[in-house]
Amino acid sequence: MTLRFVLHYGIHVFGPLLAAIMFYKPKWIKAYLIMLCGFLIDVDHLLATPILDPNRCSIGFHPLHSYYAIAFYVILVFPKKTRWIGLGLVIHILADLVDCQLMS
Repeated sequence: MTLRFVLHYGIHVFGPLLAAIMFYKPKWIKAYLIMLCGFLIDVDHLLATPILDPNRCSIGFHPLHSYYAIAFYVILVFPKKTRWIGLGLVIHILADLVDCQLMS
């Protein structure tokens, strides 16, 4: 296992957990599970050939990882009703950004 792999997936899994425990302690399990759903935006990898390319940066390449989508995810953080979803998506993008930086 490489450092890149550990950091990338560590942020994907433990980033939402840390945010849920730190900011939503009374409802941390529900917050964590909702934020963990940020993984679902990786469905856009199915549109690419090859589906998984370890040397490809997702940011700006896949539709749900586009800069327009990222701006929308940031906006979702502000309304209380969409905050957990927005945080999960933003944490997902941050994990992918770390992966892109370690790749170069």
